[in-house]
Amino acid sequence: MTKIAVEKLNLFYGDFQALINVDIRIPANKITSMIGPSGCGKSTLLRTVNRMNDLVDGARVDGKIIIDGDNVLDSGYDLVSLRKRVGMVFQRPNPFPMSVASNITFGLRVHGSAKRGDFDNIVEDSLKKVLLWDDLKDRLDRSALSLSLEQQQRLCIARLIAVKPEILLMDEPCSALDPIATERIEQLMIELKENYTIVIVTHNMQQASRISDSTGFMWLGELIEYGATDMIFTNPKQKLTQDYITGRAG
Repeated sequence: MTKIAVEKLNLFYGDFQALINVDIRIPANKITSMIGPSGCGKSTLLRTVNRMNDLVDGARVDGKIIIDGDNVLDSGYDLVSLRKRVGMVFQRPNPFPMSVASNITFGLRVHGSAKRGDFDNIVEDSLKKVLLWDDLKDRLDRSALSLSLEQQQRLCIARLIAVKPEILLMDEPCSALDPIATERIEQLMIELKENYTIVIVTHNMQQASRISDSTGFMWLGELIEYGATDMIFTNPKQKLTQDYITGRAG
């Protein structure tokens, strides 16, 4: 089942066109990886799904991004509702300078989506889902900034999970982590897809091949090829895809 349908999406920063007629169908409860060289539009595509490019002066967009039948690019679409449905994890962990527990409950307070009496249970449940509860259950008042980078990234994911999103967008979530921490975050993503649709941008093609169900290859703002990950990496249809995967381009 398609969760996100991107149709003829074009995005401009002033006179520069960053996305060119992008069409993609992203399935529910799967991991979709976007690969391609720096500056090809991968992160821009993620930011457009979450309407973060609305904050960029001179940015304009046309086309459609349909989530469960709703075009989230419509001018009247509620951005607060969108950000609740679609969470985003960035390259470097960005915990707030407050306690572990306050990080988890921050979104609940902003959205008013839970009673304060339920906060303790939500903190516990969210941390359990990212496998942090056993490590932090006695240190919930500790500053989130004192955690390791891996723990900070897990906490940022837990902060999103607390407000019950449907989609997790991850922009190179392992780029600041060592190989062991990367493996743990990858395993977490595989476990989370049972309940969430995940789209990840990565420069690490081995990572894309390990964890994703589908892969899209972007080049200079265009989606060159998209399909099952095994097919993209073993039998791509486009020569440019083959050249990129084998290191002859990009």
